[in-house]
Amino acid sequence: MPSVVDRYILKMLTQNYLIALTVMMLLYVCLDLFVNVDEFTEHGLPAAEVMGNVASYYLPNLSLYFSQLSGVITLFACLLTIARTRRQNELTALLSSGISLYRVAVPIILFSLVTTALLIVDTEWVIPKVAHQLSRRHDDVSGRQAYVVRLMPDRGGALLSAARFVPDRRQLHRMTVVERDDTGALRGVIEADRATWVNVPGLPGGGRWVLERGLHTRPAVPADSSAFGARQQRVQEAVQYYESDLNPRTIQMRQSEQWIRFLSLSDLRSLEPIHTAGLGVIRQTRDARIASFGVNIVLLLLGLPLILDRSPINVARDAGRCLAVCGACYVLNFFAQRLSPGAATALPVWLPIMVFAPVAFVLLDRVKT
Repeated sequence: MPSVVDRYILKMLTQNYLIALTVMMLLYVCLDLFVNVDEFTEHGLPAAEVMGNVASYYLPNLSLYFSQLSGVITLFACLLTIARTRRQNELTALLSSGISLYRVAVPIILFSLVTTALLIVDTEWVIPKVAHQLSRRHDDVSGRQAYVVRLMPDRGGALLSAARFVPDRRQLHRMTVVERDDTGALRGVIEADRATWVNVPGLPGGGRWVLERGLHTRPAVPADSSAFGARQQRVQEAVQYYESDLNPRTIQMRQSEQWIRFLSLSDLRSLEPIHTAGLGVIRQTRDARIASFGVNIVLLLLGLPLILDRSPINVARDAGRCLAVCGACYVLNFFAQRLSPGAATALPVWLPIMVFAPVAFVLLDRVKT
């Protein structure tokens, strides 16, 4: 059972965490809105619609901002809590009663594990659910603007293209699907003037494309894997549907350059056999996701011994040292996760843990209890 001291520290941690969460999220949104406010207003929309687009854009993005700032938010909450107890001489009273600083650190470390669990929930369940909304541009929140889809990988090695994709109407115009076998050779081509997505429960992709003037062209001899030629016999038949893993939400998500970062670990594992985004990129993204959970713990263990002191003086100095060291770890993690994307090895994403975890344990060992 948690003691009175544990409950007191956890209460302060929760309050400071909510304050840090609110302040950092609002700061992130305000800075982004300040830079991109013209993107929301450039179409001359009514003020009410502009405000609706702003809310529609930033509400889903809060989950993405939280994944980027979770470790920093937890660190600030812990710093504020310890700084307050030092300023009010509460640590001195605890030490006088026979409680060591290591025992004081126990609820803080447990609290960081809970916030890391929140990060896992956010990256593995919340972000994949709103991934298609995270890929939207500031100037097209409603998804009315059409864009080209070029050779997007689909199930069975197929490649889907379209002259125009309109997200809000869930339509592909002048759609072309190139079917390939396991060796990459051409098996057939599906063409349609327009394709509209219809949800059908039970299908692997959650629905299918309903084709207008759909035409399926394939070689007359199935064993012939050569490309279509002028003299090659072909069979053409009308088709009404095309079942696909590429639904409108998936296509909208993949227009973003960083769409693979929105996927869960299970989704990343399912992409490895088909190499949709490149095997190196998939593995590096997967390792970066796992390493980010460890980096959040290392950040706390790194800053905790620098601020956890029995002396009520020099709190600002210790907090500055803590932020400097933890900032170096955070910056290294930022660059490591963006270094050589798609490289054969994912070693760079583990560098912050390899470098700063030993430093954190040395500092913890040197704490004067």
